[in-house]
Amino acid sequence: MADEDFEIDTDDLRRRMDGAMGNLRTEFASLRTGRASASMLEPVQVDAYGQMTPINQVGTVNVPEPRMVTINVWDKALVGKVEKAIRESGLGINPQLNGTIIMLPIPELNEERRKELTRVAAQYAEHARVAVRNVRRDGMDQVKKAKSDGMPEDDQKFWETEVQDLTNEFIAKVDKALETKQAEIMQV
Repeated sequence: MADEDFEIDTDDLRRRMDGAMGNLRTEFASLRTGRASASMLEPVQVDAYGQMTPINQVGTVNVPEPRMVTINVWDKALVGKVEKAIRESGLGINPQLNGTIIMLPIPELNEERRKELTRVAAQYAEHARVAVRNVRRDGMDQVKKAKSDGMPEDDQKFWETEVQDLTNEFIAKVDKALETKQAEIMQV
């Protein structure tokens, strides 16, 4: 077994990979499946007051009916920027202005839009895989540093296997989450 002197912090790696999964869940929640949801606007950032700001920090997001989301923008000067951010977000929603209220009618998803959303979900999953692999790289760098500090070769192989197994576990979780989300999107 590994010497205590050369222990790799797999708990930290696991926590960071869990963070990547959390981000993926948030991004998946933003993908609409035909019903209105306030969470679909979470990834949308507005250029407000010189910095990128989440949409829920510039206005009140409501879901008054199953196919409608409204945003009551607090600062009249930001209405145009919020509308622009929504148009450029890739959500496929056409905002309608009514004073400081932006209405987002959620259209019924057609087959083409469903396929497009599954591709977006696949992109989100790939970002999560990249994040997991970056954590893996950091773990492997820790192993290499420990080897250069005198870690025995058997211990090095053990920790490399531990980091790789952790990576494989999280990549499988990402793939499963993607499969589930794509099935949900394609469901009519």
